[in-house]
Amino acid sequence: MIKKTLFALSLVVLFTTLGTSQRIAIVDINAVLDGMPEYKEAQTNLDKVAAEWRQEIAQEYDKIKSMYNKYQAEQVLLSDEVRQQREDEIVGKEGEVRDLQKRRFGPEGDLFRKREELVSPIQDQVYNAIEGYAADRGYDLIFDKSGSAGLLFASEEYDKTQDIIKKVR
Repeated sequence: MIKKTLFALSLVVLFTTLGTSQRIAIVDINAVLDGMPEYKEAQTNLDKVAAEWRQEIAQEYDKIKSMYNKYQAEQVLLSDEVRQQREDEIVGKEGEVRDLQKRRFGPEGDLFRKREELVSPIQDQVYNAIEGYAADRGYDLIFDKSGSAGLLFASEEYDKTQDIIKKVR
């Protein structure tokens, strides 16, 4: 909600400060991507891989639960040393599964890399198309209507980063 409000406010500010000589467009990136069969295929592949990995992790947790249940049933009959060994074994296995889960689904995990591999080329294709469209039609700024990316394209003449860097120094 706050993002959309800030986005709308920034559009109003842009429209009022840029005047009428600048050309601005809005694109719904989600609609563009959803209309691409290769994007849908990539998403389907990602969903399939993620489901397989979730199932793999669930099976490992089931093994841990089985180990724990067996330990609970035999706990009374075990010596202190064997009991401690079994507890350590269960805790170690839980740590391994948590590590596997992090490796698969963490911020820089396997799913992230797989998404980069499958989806990034498609996104690059869309962004290149937007940049080409802007150049062909003379647009200065193009915003993402879905709000996921914000500013998609800006003419270089509006980038004042170097001016600010000089001013800060």
